[in-house]
Amino acid sequence: MLGFLGIFEMDRDILLYVQEHWRVGFLNEFFKAVTHLGDAGIFWIILTCILLCFKKTRKAGLFSAGALAGSVLLNNCCLKVLINRTRPYVLIPEIDLLIKEAHDASFPSGHTAASFASCFAILPNVRKRWWAPLILMAALISFSRIYVGIHYPSDIVGGFVSGLILGILANVIGNFILKKIQQRKELSVAEAEPAEEPVQ
Repeated sequence: MLGFLGIFEMDRDILLYVQEHWRVGFLNEFFKAVTHLGDAGIFWIILTCILLCFKKTRKAGLFSAGALAGSVLLNNCCLKVLINRTRPYVLIPEIDLLIKEAHDASFPSGHTAASFASCFAILPNVRKRWWAPLILMAALISFSRIYVGIHYPSDIVGGFVSGLILGILANVIGNFILKKIQQRKELSVAEAEPAEEPVQ
């Protein structure tokens, strides 16, 4: 079983391999642009707002909003503060960071957690033709964090697991609440209907 040192060494090896073998000029600019789409969850927030504007996709938008809020609370306010993992470019001198340094802790990746939380909250509530683009966008934003050198691969794994759980919870809790609301509406309608008079 891998210990903390083993995980760190694996993280370092992957980061340096990506930096040495995958980085080229056009990909650098592409992944820098992609990673900024995840800043403060902006891509997913905009998508959520769009989904909320239409009746057919409002449920997906509501669940996504819940998942994003949960991601902020769980990952940014709790896990990052408690674990307080140092960023890779601080501990690994060979890392050439492609974007500005971050001011918060490293684990888990907030970009990854928010991306997959929103993605998995939305997927069950939209047509399947949208699944591949949504998953691809979440995956690209997540990988971009490794590519630019601001997160360890294990940060991405942690963010993915967190996002998956939050996306599922958003659907479970959201559907439970909507079902209760629908039941109350039906009960109110039934109580408002006049009772039928007995046949003479």
